[in-house]
Amino acid sequence: MQTPTVRALAGAAIQPWLESVAQLRMTVFRDWPYLYAGDAAYERDYLQTYARSPRSVFVLAFDDDTVVGASTGLPLADEDAAFQAPFVDQDVAVDRVFYFGESVLLPHWRGHGLGHRFFDLREAHARALGDFDLTAFAAVDRARDDPRRPQDHRDNDVFWHKRGYVRQPGMTMLLRWHEVDAGEVLHPLTFWTRPLEAAA
Repeated sequence: MQTPTVRALAGAAIQPWLESVAQLRMTVFRDWPYLYAGDAAYERDYLQTYARSPRSVFVLAFDDDTVVGASTGLPLADEDAAFQAPFVDQDVAVDRVFYFGESVLLPHWRGHGLGHRFFDLREAHARALGDFDLTAFAAVDRARDDPRRPQDHRDNDVFWHKRGYVRQPGMTMLLRWHEVDAGEVLHPLTFWTRPLEAAA
């Protein structure tokens, strides 16, 4: 099987790919642990934050001309206040943090090292900007005994730890989205952070 081609696009170059990323988010996040019942209006609003940021990045995986994976990021200062609040509460300078949004990849393409590529290229983008000393992302919190958890599900915690990220239990935000079979639900998401070393 051919490995997808991976490209990093920044700023205005992401504009043509907003719809592709929205479709991937709605497909991949429908599964555990997000259980997101896709909402086109929510997607448009959410992704416009990235479109407005001149320092945002999309890392896209292509099978020929089809986007099969996407990973996003932007300065935390360009994100909504809900994303910034846990850092403000901990006296962490928001303008020194580069925030990683989602990494979404269709199941067929998993297990080919693309997760590492997504992190490598987003970290390189943040490093090249030169203004950041911390990278961060947030992951939804789910109970270990939630009956909806698939028996064969493997959390990403081990992978994230290997990348040098540490979960910050005191840094949690609340976001609403439409959940499958449940309507709109308020979800806790806890941040993971990693110091960003300077470019060599």
